[in-house]
Amino acid sequence: MEFNGQSSGTGTGSFPTGKTAQEKGFSYVPNAYVIPAPHRASLSPEIATVPIIDMASLRSNDSAQRSLAIQELRKACISLGFFQIINHGISETVMEEALNQANEFFNLPLKEKMKYKSDDVRKAVRYGTSLKDGVDKIKFWRVFLKHYAHPLEDWIDSWPTNPRNYREKMGQYTKVVRKVSLEIMEAITESLSLSPTYLSSKMAEGVQVVAVNCYPPCPQPGVALGLPPHTDYSCITTVLQSNQGLEIMDPADGTWKMVPKIAGALQVHLGDHVEVLSNGLYKGVVHRATVNSERARISITSLHSLGMDEKMKPAEELVDEQNPIKYKDSSFDDFLKFLSSNDLAEGKSFINTLKIED
Repeated sequence: MEFNGQSSGTGTGSFPTGKTAQEKGFSYVPNAYVIPAPHRASLSPEIATVPIIDMASLRSNDSAQRSLAIQELRKACISLGFFQIINHGISETVMEEALNQANEFFNLPLKEKMKYKSDDVRKAVRYGTSLKDGVDKIKFWRVFLKHYAHPLEDWIDSWPTNPRNYREKMGQYTKVVRKVSLEIMEAITESLSLSPTYLSSKMAEGVQVVAVNCYPPCPQPGVALGLPPHTDYSCITTVLQSNQGLEIMDPADGTWKMVPKIAGALQVHLGDHVEVLSNGLYKGVVHRATVNSERARISITSLHSLGMDEKMKPAEELVDEQNPIKYKDSSFDDFLKFLSSNDLAEGKSFINTLKIED
């Protein structure tokens, strides 16, 4: 997965935010964006078989039905670290309005979006491109708006006022997706044979970061990526996408497969901190974003973690002589320090810094 910072062309050029190929709508892919051939995405990828978790079953008063749903969740977390959820209770209208507001934001004049431009990974609201502008050795075909979202009343006044309904509609979505995500997190801890409320109080006080991503049409989608392979630093990430483009690595054979878009479903990624909590039984899913030449793809990713300085560590109940501690403690703040000083496109991984050698 390591790109080694090498593109297949020469003259990488400089593409700061506001002057990137994807923002300017270039009719070609500059060398700075070209992914080495072995790491390029297929233009006709295999479709992944992704577990579907029915939240109606998780909420059932029928203990047998609910127990079966927990077992299915455990199996999905062990085998793939990724699943889709249906019957989650978030209305189609709320989801569509959030996607529409995201689309409207990215269609604003560049001057308006640049009001939020920042390279500071700790900034509460920031607009940017690629991964780390001016530092990346390989550029990625993406623009994004990231903002903190919990507690919503503490952050929403710093969100964009243009589009006019952005705060209202995106705020509605982020609030309900957080509720669903915390419910899923309780089911995940239960699937580890821990109490459903094992982390509830810490998650209630935790961080929610919403990354609103746009992957504009790319003239040569076979040579560029929207995002490189990575795992998420969160406990879990819940994703709403406008159309297909998310790929996951199948841990069974290391191949890339496209996540199918199921109407009304949300995607859930296990992140690094659930891998740590489970002491390695569950693994964070390695995923990447591909691009296409036809239309922009929007994704709204809601990342849920413990508090900024709250340390995640392996659950004591999952550690014994046969299963010694495999991970160091870490916090969201530790991840931000890592992100500030490492290039993810070079294959650097936060979770690898936490693993304790045998």
